[in-house]
Amino acid sequence: MRFLRAQARRLSGALADLGIGDDAVDPARPFVLVAPGAGGARITALNQAAAATGLAVGELLANARAQARGLQARDADPAADATALRRLAVWCLRYSPRVMACDEASGGAGIFIDITGCAHLFGGEAALCADLARRLRDFGLAPRLALAGTAGAAWALAHYGHDGTIVSAGGEAAALRDLPPAALRLDDGTLTLLRSLGFRRIGALIDAPRAPFAARFGEAILRRLDQALGRVAEPLAPVLPPPVYRAQAVFADAIVAQDHVLAAARRLLHAVVRDLERDGKGMKRLRLLLFRVDGGVVPIELGLAAPTRDPGHVARLLALRLDRRVDDMETGAGFEAASLDVLAAAPMVEHQAGFTAHGTAARPDGLARLVDRLVQRFGSGAVRRIATRASHIPERAAVLCPAIEAPPGDWTAAPQGERPPLLFDPPELADVVALIPEGPPRQFRWRGQRHTIVHADGPERIAPEWWRRSRGDAEATRDYYIVEDEAGRRFWIYRAGLYGRETVSPRWFVHGVFP
Repeated sequence: MRFLRAQARRLSGALADLGIGDDAVDPARPFVLVAPGAGGARITALNQAAAATGLAVGELLANARAQARGLQARDADPAADATALRRLAVWCLRYSPRVMACDEASGGAGIFIDITGCAHLFGGEAALCADLARRLRDFGLAPRLALAGTAGAAWALAHYGHDGTIVSAGGEAAALRDLPPAALRLDDGTLTLLRSLGFRRIGALIDAPRAPFAARFGEAILRRLDQALGRVAEPLAPVLPPPVYRAQAVFADAIVAQDHVLAAARRLLHAVVRDLERDGKGMKRLRLLLFRVDGGVVPIELGLAAPTRDPGHVARLLALRLDRRVDDMETGAGFEAASLDVLAAAPMVEHQAGFTAHGTAARPDGLARLVDRLVQRFGSGAVRRIATRASHIPERAAVLCPAIEAPPGDWTAAPQGERPPLLFDPPELADVVALIPEGPPRQFRWRGQRHTIVHADGPERIAPEWWRRSRGDAEATRDYYIVEDEAGRRFWIYRAGLYGRETVSPRWFVHGVFP
């Protein structure tokens, strides 16, 4: 794997450095960010001009003003930094499907990009790094880049090595030898102890016996060293879920018109479909990312009711979504790149439409296509269906869910036995007369009206679910009957509780009516 580390300096002051807002900052003059600390406000970040005057992170602002004439200071905003960093990380998805925004544990204020298998799309690793550095500078950032086979080595070289360093595969140990131990992302207490023991370079740590270090410093220092050298993996959370299939394109000229965007999306769809056909799968959930020239990203996610490999169908759904994103399409200087990510795929069952080319058989996925179009027009929450659940209790056997979440081939699933189309929730109490306690009903009163039963079919016994604790009639054994009264009306009624075993006085309920 190849990790590209982008350390974005002056992230907190990026908008101010660009002159956005009334309180603009001059990047050529010393500039610091401050936060409350012991003894008063202390510096949390500073630009190159401030560092040149001898200022450092952690100093009191009062002392810094005395040391640097004309010092510019602003309050630090970690929440805004995190939002800006994530937005920048999403934009970096134009280079790779795996981008990680760093937290404090992994370095903070930077980005890891896994460019494994992606560099050739940009003319090689050096060309990719040069393109990324140029674009970040255009955004008003001062990036430091490093490329290595591990995230730890890339972090170390970006912070303590030469900007733009590219380490060949397997060369991490040699590249790290002359760097200070701070490049391993160790805490201040560990670094102080290492300095007191005379360790000034990572090379000394690599050559030292491991057992004494583990006994003296614990596992943290060895884990960081092994992560940097690639001996153990370092878990990193992607800013967006990585796709299972991906196609991307960089445009020679920025595109603006919606027709051009759809044409580019169709080409990406055709590229993805080739891989899906090879694996016998179809798209179930996908994401189209449109990268604007000004650094913005327009994400469009689609969920499909059934797996598909039809580029035309998906393109029509994207057109419906783009119609609802007119503001995003008309804002900015156009789109310079796009990527189509298949986030979820499912096996597809092939169907034969007919024996001739002009067969009249209906498409087996026609309902799914209709659901897809309705969802794009009205939203996923507005289109729902009844889904079956694994339960014998009728009121628990079905639930309303978004129609797009229907499992493949489940549209025509029917419950066991005859069921009325209308069920009452909860079932309604009825007064029933039966010849024997556990016999079929002969007469019942419901909603103030008496019904004489001329025919009864049953019983169908439904036992309670053993993993649920009994809660009265709702969890008692049920004996269901389909009954018909003298007027020809049919009802679905049941007796709750077994006579003499679960209760001495079973109760009856009307659970549904038949048309």
